[in-house]
Amino acid sequence: MIKALQLRINLHQEGQPNGLLNKAAYDLGMQPSDISGIKILRKSIDARKRNIMFNYKVEVYINEPVPETSDYHFDYKDVSNAKPIHIIGFGPAGMYAALRCIELGYKPVVLERGKNVQNRRRDLKAINQDHFVNEDSNYCFGEGGAGTYSDGKLYTRSLKRGDVRRIFENLVFHGATDQILVDAHPHIGTNKLPKVVQNIRETILKYGGEVHFETRVTDFTIKSNKIVAIQLQNGNELNVEKVILATGHSARDIFYLLNDKNIALKAKSFAMGVRVEHPQEIIDGIQYHCSGEPRNELLPPAAYSLVEQVNNRGVYSFCMCPGGFIVPAATANGEVVVNGMSPSKRNNKFANSGIVTEINVDKDLYKYEQFGALKALEYQKNLERLAFTSGGRTQSAPAQRLTDFVEGKLSLSLNETSYQPGLKSAPLHSLLPKIIGGSLRKGFKAFGDKMNGYYTEEANIIGVESRTSSPVNIPRTDTLEHPEITNLYPCGEGGGYAGGIVSAAMDGERCAEAATSSI
Repeated sequence: MIKALQLRINLHQEGQPNGLLNKAAYDLGMQPSDISGIKILRKSIDARKRNIMFNYKVEVYINEPVPETSDYHFDYKDVSNAKPIHIIGFGPAGMYAALRCIELGYKPVVLERGKNVQNRRRDLKAINQDHFVNEDSNYCFGEGGAGTYSDGKLYTRSLKRGDVRRIFENLVFHGATDQILVDAHPHIGTNKLPKVVQNIRETILKYGGEVHFETRVTDFTIKSNKIVAIQLQNGNELNVEKVILATGHSARDIFYLLNDKNIALKAKSFAMGVRVEHPQEIIDGIQYHCSGEPRNELLPPAAYSLVEQVNNRGVYSFCMCPGGFIVPAATANGEVVVNGMSPSKRNNKFANSGIVTEINVDKDLYKYEQFGALKALEYQKNLERLAFTSGGRTQSAPAQRLTDFVEGKLSLSLNETSYQPGLKSAPLHSLLPKIIGGSLRKGFKAFGDKMNGYYTEEANIIGVESRTSSPVNIPRTDTLEHPEITNLYPCGEGGGYAGGIVSAAMDGERCAEAATSSI
């Protein structure tokens, strides 16, 4: 017999070896010895009150064993001699498009401008220590895309776009911890995700797919509204039948290429702002009601999610990283971009989060109308160049104490930071455009009212958080093809159809299914 239960236990019960078992037995009115095992389906923490509770969704097995295998099966087959599908980009969308092609009996041929996960490390070191950006290998470009070395958070609201559980099960199949199947806000971590990504690549190669690194696409040959060939930076040309374009939200050269060829694009509203960094103990104290004391060892480093309306404009937290680091996410020299990441244990002493505000392309960018579909992209670039200049023309980032930013004062000193290239005090309150700076200043004050202790001089704000999503939409029809180029499938974040690892992976699968359905 299997019984489905919702259980709530306190910190003391959570710390007991059989706390969950005893609670399940009590709720079912039976002895713990009558229970064969418990399968945890979902776990979350309710810290709204001082008496912190753990919420569990479980299946209780009575007089029968708990199954050891997953219900999911991935039917990979040899596609060495199958018809090829060309996939540009090897981030989450490209990886899952390739895996799905293999399941469907087609050969994925992946073209990735960056390097594999091992070789990317040298280029990340160069950004952090030497302030040099390799424009093809950085925190955004390379095997696994931006997610590989910038956190691996798996939380998504895109529950209607595909089978979220299938994406998680596939990550576990490739080496991720099965804890991601349980946690309400699953996370793999920057230290573990590279191995998972490598395992996915090895699966693709094992079954006959191809993955070509340091292979940058520079042009398309289009005839009769179809891409018939792809030109590469090394001078080679590849004939193609179907192309899945999964280049990510930072592949600006692709946007320019499509625009130059008069292939339809649309400017897309997005969000920009800064990254705020607090000592993790401050966030723990606020969220776990333990100010001045260490959090309970059973509790993970605390996270937060904040949103406020300021003059009918949303201001909200984005990509919150408890126990994390701030990293330089520029994709070209002459710009500064910041992002956040966390290792699997989330054991760094800082908490950081993007705090961003909405930018409406129809109302806010009237000065950029000359750039047409690329107006939001140009606005984004200008802010990143401003950050580069005000940060000292290196990868050092402009920064300000949070209270000084809100009060409009230059910071005479800055707090310690996790951002390796370093910080430079700058008057971000006056440098940021008014629609961003003004909204953020009011937003931070409101956040301080919601979280007592959040608004503090012990926090830094660091600029700029500008790559939250694509500033360009590559349109597509109900068949997921571009409306003008019938064999081109815009995919994932770069097309404007995803907002993170999981939603991009689901979109990759959908595009693979669409591309193969008409062959």
